[in-house]
Amino acid sequence: MEELRRQIIEGISEKYKEVSKHLNEKGRRIFAATEAANIGWGGITIVFEGTGIDHKTIRKGIAELSTDTNETNLVRKKGGGRKKLKDVDKKLLKDLDYFVDPDTRGDPESPLRWTSKSTYKLAEALRKKGHKISQRSVYNLLIFLGYTLQSNKKIKEGTNHPDRDKQFKYINNRVKTFQRDNCPTISVDTKKKENIGNYKNNGCEYNHKGKPEEVNTHDFMNKKLGKVSPYGVYDIGRNKGWVSVGISRDTAAFAVNSIRGWWYEMGKEIYQDSKKILITADCGGSNGYRVRLWKVELQKLSNELGVEIHVNHFPPGTSKWNKIEHRMFSYISQNWRGKPLLTRETVVNLIANTKTQKGLEIKSMLDQNQYETGIKVSDEEMAGLNIRKAKFHGEWNYKISPSQQSN
Repeated sequence: MEELRRQIIEGISEKYKEVSKHLNEKGRRIFAATEAANIGWGGITIVFEGTGIDHKTIRKGIAELSTDTNETNLVRKKGGGRKKLKDVDKKLLKDLDYFVDPDTRGDPESPLRWTSKSTYKLAEALRKKGHKISQRSVYNLLIFLGYTLQSNKKIKEGTNHPDRDKQFKYINNRVKTFQRDNCPTISVDTKKKENIGNYKNNGCEYNHKGKPEEVNTHDFMNKKLGKVSPYGVYDIGRNKGWVSVGISRDTAAFAVNSIRGWWYEMGKEIYQDSKKILITADCGGSNGYRVRLWKVELQKLSNELGVEIHVNHFPPGTSKWNKIEHRMFSYISQNWRGKPLLTRETVVNLIANTKTQKGLEIKSMLDQNQYETGIKVSDEEMAGLNIRKAKFHGEWNYKISPSQQSN
């Protein structure tokens, strides 16, 4: 029943968005009343949630539907009635947008999104900023700004760590500090492996009616073409990305070599005077905080570039909050939707041609190196690293500096 109710609300919301711009005040009232009457019991609340039209207004419309007097033809004079909050309080929409989703608006003060807020909490935050507003008004304004309730499927990946929020705050402050000093702050991760060949790729693409692109029935890997592992580096502050398309194993050596490729191809020119780099990464995978080879390879990179490499890992079970996931990888998937990845070059070209209205630019290159798996790192090698752990969760937050042997 709850799923059906949600579908009805979404349907009314979509319908209202289409017709409301063509209706006057009375027309919108009658529309809401008609929908509520058709639903029956509970219809007024459902229509309110779908349109934001007040319960009293909907009841007034229902009363008008049941009368034949000519008074129902009256429409309030244009400009009459109480002014809307957004028109009276000029800073209201801007502040609300900031609290809801500051990171996707490019606000340098909130480079990482680490929390979500209910309409009650948003109203409270706005009141602290000096705005006179209720929870219901926040709800209506969110609809006006184009926000909708979204599913939270595949967001929680495990049990929350008790210091989850503290770690997010810690990372957020570190990123702000580095950006203030004009030092690179990058988000890194491996995109899922992709089969190369004439295989189905999720999504739809325009084609002549009745003539879809034909692909293989089964997705068994082509032993000659194999798979590719795209490893991405996303510059959080500048909205630019780099992807190394690996043909071998997704190892720590491959991950660090991808960061190396980003530096020489993109980062060095932009941050030529910077002596430090901040990397935000998941806690697992080839760049996991427990992976010894990851730290050994970062030491080599630090020695090679002569810069400090600072690393902050997201807590366990929070990989979906990694910036690269929804700032870069999601757009790559959209760009190649419905297109079979026939060759490795196809993958590289499709990635490099991914752009957004907000200015995302990506460079991509094929990494044909072969990376070994199962490399063991001894305790002696670990002891030789020039690594310094932070006081707060040193296993997640640490700095690797050029070793004296490299000088």
